[in-house]
Amino acid sequence: MEIEVAIKTALQYENRVVGVYQEAAKSTLDAAGKRMFETLVRDEQSHVIYLEHKLDEWKRTGQVTPERLATLVPSPERIEEGVKKLHSRVATQSRENELKLLRRALEVEVETGTFYKSVVAELPPEGRQLFQRFVEIEEGHQKIVQAEIDSVSGLGFWFDMQEFDLSSG
Repeated sequence: MEIEVAIKTALQYENRVVGVYQEAAKSTLDAAGKRMFETLVRDEQSHVIYLEHKLDEWKRTGQVTPERLATLVPSPERIEEGVKKLHSRVATQSRENELKLLRRALEVEVETGTFYKSVVAELPPEGRQLFQRFVEIEEGHQKIVQAEIDSVSGLGFWFDMQEFDLSSG
């Protein structure tokens, strides 16, 4: 895959994710969920701006310089702390709607993350550096959305680890 094609395709993925999060932020009735979706919208929009800048750089110079891509996603440790707080949150009455929004968000995050992993595997080293940070950020987004799904559904799982054992009586 060529770098220009990778950037243009990444822009399509990022714009799609922005749209999913914007719709979810409008549709959710849960205040905490709304804040999460709005934060993810801003984060994904920053990806679009970054990629547009890199596309312009590529067109002007035939090269891209990987610059540090900032994110609003907290460190894995802060995500873990947030998950503990989610445990005490009471799910809204519109649980099914919230789960639908969250599952759609997770779906597009997984698709986007898979795309970035494939780009990193296919591009030459200079292109890999540009996209490796996206892999890390998308994985963080997936963890946040999965934690929300676990919280809203009340399944007793946090990051795929069972929090309690129903069979232990």
